[in-house]
Amino acid sequence: MSLTRLALLGLFLVAVVVAVVVVVVWYRKGPWRGRVWSLIRSLLIAAGVFLLALQLIPYGRDHTNPPVLAEPQWDSPQTRELAVRACFDCHSNETVWPWYSNVAPLSWLIWRDVIRGRDKLNWSEWGSGEQEGGHESAETINDGSMPPWFYTPLHPSARLTQEELDTLAAGMRATFGGEEHDD
Repeated sequence: MSLTRLALLGLFLVAVVVAVVVVVVWYRKGPWRGRVWSLIRSLLIAAGVFLLALQLIPYGRDHTNPPVLAEPQWDSPQTRELAVRACFDCHSNETVWPWYSNVAPLSWLIWRDVIRGRDKLNWSEWGSGEQEGGHESAETINDGSMPPWFYTPLHPSARLTQEELDTLAAGMRATFGGEEHDD
């Protein structure tokens, strides 16, 4: 079983426990009340032990950023600043690792996303011959796939206004080339 599936299984287990608690609180006046509370207590203890056991798996906790080799020649400081705010945590070797990136199973998911992001496009290793995705940056910004929906709630600075998104996309086109986007 992959670590991602194990993480999702752990999150599912927690969701099931929460659902059971909600059902019991809703129907708490039944004759089976004592047995259900005992079951819920056992499930909560099991979920807690499971989550604690997950912390023993060291995957996703190596937060040593590789060195920055080279960056692209940005068209303006504003483009770079917007890219740092919205993109650099996954697409550079300058990742800022939040406290929850040390807690399994979140650490596994965050590590996977950062590694995939760096593999797709890494602005800290620009010119290494392996980074060819720069010209696609403006399109992924314009189509709304970047930054991903699940990233921005925990990173408020990455929530760009539509004007900032347009400025970033135009800056990406100016920096890396690509077709103009007509709104």
